[in-house]
Amino acid sequence: MNRSNRPSAPGDEGVRLAKRVAAMAQVSRREAELLIENGAVRVDGVPALLPQSRVQAHQQVEIAAGARPEPIVPVTLVLYKPAGMPTDNAHQLLVAANHHDPEREGQRFLPAHVRGQRCMTPLETGASGLVAYTQEFRVERKLQEDAGILEHEVMVDVAGPVGPEVLARLERSPARVSIGRQADDQTGLRFALKGARPGQIANICDTVGLRILAMRRLRIGRVPLAGLQPGQWRYLAPHERF
Repeated sequence: MNRSNRPSAPGDEGVRLAKRVAAMAQVSRREAELLIENGAVRVDGVPALLPQSRVQAHQQVEIAAGARPEPIVPVTLVLYKPAGMPTDNAHQLLVAANHHDPEREGQRFLPAHVRGQRCMTPLETGASGLVAYTQEFRVERKLQEDAGILEHEVMVDVAGPVGPEVLARLERSPARVSIGRQADDQTGLRFALKGARPGQIANICDTVGLRILAMRRLRIGRVPLAGLQPGQWRYLAPHERF
């Protein structure tokens, strides 16, 4: 482990952490930034993840033994978007505090994981549920190329009971529809629809006279929403495929 603990000088305003690390490790500034972004650097015992942060001369900077300045591997994130939040604003929820069960996931959060994330599966503002973001080219290509055949599973709560006639009319739509639960005042309908587009399920319900109370996307392809609470996100696991 490398350390630097020089005494403070009068009027010392500090230097960029990346510059300090570059000098300590005898690497380029960019390599120093990678060491920091990978979580290999601590300042006074606390992980430091921002290369542009400034450190005072008296502060102790440590570099983890054996750390290498390697590029950060791109990641894919799945988020439970709350109802009422536009998809364009939902990326604001991709912060460490909203990471679901990070210990079990086995993936340490790094600020670089949320930079440049592209939303590939938008939802209507009024709908909630699973939304996918990615930095990975292969995942982006998969979601683009298979957009028309990828199945979306959506639970839709509608007002009142749904009778056999309405179900028969729903069967003529592009979606497979089944009743998930039914009460006097509302019915839960489970839609499975390939190539679902924002507004499509709402239009199907409108054509058969159903009033939507809530809509929640449960699954995109083979990736489920299960385990997340509204506002939470997780990393797409290595074994998961849309």
